[in-house]
Amino acid sequence: MAMPAALDPSATPARWQDFLQLMKPRVMSLVIFTAITGLVCSNHPIHPVLAAVSIFCIAVGAGASAALNMWYDADIDAKMRRTRGRPVPAGRVQGSDALALGVILSLFSVMLLGMTVNWLAAGLLAFTIFFYAVVYTMWLKRSTPQNIVIGGLAGALPPVIGWAAATGTMPVNAWLLCAIIFMWTPPHFWALSLYTSEDYEKAGVPMMPVSAGPASTRKQILIYSLLFVPLCLVPTLTGLGGKAYLGVAALGGAVFLLLAWRVFRSRAGDAADSRQDDGLYDVKAAAKDARNLFAFSILYLTLLFATLLAEHVLGASPFVAPGAFG
Repeated sequence: MAMPAALDPSATPARWQDFLQLMKPRVMSLVIFTAITGLVCSNHPIHPVLAAVSIFCIAVGAGASAALNMWYDADIDAKMRRTRGRPVPAGRVQGSDALALGVILSLFSVMLLGMTVNWLAAGLLAFTIFFYAVVYTMWLKRSTPQNIVIGGLAGALPPVIGWAAATGTMPVNAWLLCAIIFMWTPPHFWALSLYTSEDYEKAGVPMMPVSAGPASTRKQILIYSLLFVPLCLVPTLTGLGGKAYLGVAALGGAVFLLLAWRVFRSRAGDAADSRQDDGLYDVKAAAKDARNLFAFSILYLTLLFATLLAEHVLGASPFVAPGAFG
């Protein structure tokens, strides 16, 4: 596996904001949110301090993964418009500092979670960090167009970790939350890659539009969407989701499928994006359908987990009586 090229740091000392950016705070916020949902949906009593420590450790672990990712991917990040402003390729943080931060935070988060909460949750957190930093970043990302399909497991595990932190177990409903995020990942990221494929091609990353072409990518987005939306309804059959969740999953799922169909029928990705900025949402007309699916996918996943969280906090009755899934 090729190591990233060393990049010269600027003369300006790194600020604390640069180290915070290394941990991808926007991604970390989604990890925290889904982990809290898993912890709360377990319906198991846990001391508030231990709950806070659990979420803190999961957040730190996510930041550690991101720092290791930015260290290793500095060479390709420097070639892509969307990532060239990150701290390492921009020269604000040395690669060795990003590596040290990632390793230290990894050890700290796993050990603290294990010693204060339980070692099952800590083991899952350690696996998640390893899977994202080594399996995805160092291997899959540069070797296969299925990189985000397989690598999506790392981003899907936080609710399972949260559930395990609360109960010390990993029941079917915990893995159902994981499966929803896992199946959401391909249409979400492939929609983005349809209008950023020029960046991936320039960096030599075999993202699906680069390897299989935009037409094949649009078809696979539709296929995964047809599998993803029905999966989102399953929590109502396992005692995890209630009537409110059913409404959100069904109505939002219908919109998701409509947007995926429009992407399938569009020409998104057929021509290079001529944008001069780094924005994810400022695209030309041909790519708007892909942009719309990408944006709505974030909203839909957020609404699904927010509804589950609200139902369990408020004690709403599940759509069907809980069985052996929780």
